[in-house]
Amino acid sequence: MGININTPQVSALRTEVERKFGRITSHSGFVKLAEFIEQECKEHVSITTLERIWNYSTRNADSVSVRILDIISRLTGAECWEAFCNTLKAKAKKESELFASPDAINTSDLIKGTRIKIGWQPDRICEVEYIGENRFVAVYTENSSIRPGDSFSCLQIQKGRELYMDCFARSGEEVCNSTNRYVVGQISGITIIEIVEAAGIPVQE
Repeated sequence: MGININTPQVSALRTEVERKFGRITSHSGFVKLAEFIEQECKEHVSITTLERIWNYSTRNADSVSVRILDIISRLTGAECWEAFCNTLKAKAKKESELFASPDAINTSDLIKGTRIKIGWQPDRICEVEYIGENRFVAVYTENSSIRPGDSFSCLQIQKGRELYMDCFARSGEEVCNSTNRYVVGQISGITIIEIVEAAGIPVQE
């Protein structure tokens, strides 16, 4: 029985593979990915199958076998497709628990790829993605001098308190030293904290 390539789990698998291999945007990228799979997993996956999984080609069906997903899942460190899905469930449960009690988020509780929306007075909105080692990168901003691509470090985001963005670096710049700090929410503190995506899967309210 095939698995539909448009499920959140397959989408998450694509995301995790690209974290390791790099973003794939062309036919030549899938050629290289097929070679990478043969090298890493000692298994053959056709280029057309990979293009179908990534929704790059519409010539074939919209499903893929569990055997193929087993092979690709091994690129992420999972033993098989089922193990990869079980890991997603565990991560989603952890993120859902954080979402249910959003007064404070500790960086140590996050996984790479988690996206958090934060807001502060009067109308500032910033969506950031956790990239590991206590560091975040802005992916969307609204009414703020922070720009997409800017990055910073912090250990905790707490509702009602100002947020200190340590080692703040503008997009394209190298990570700054610890003396470069940006502070938001100085008057009323952070007014919005929402985990909007975990492991590539949107969090449902």
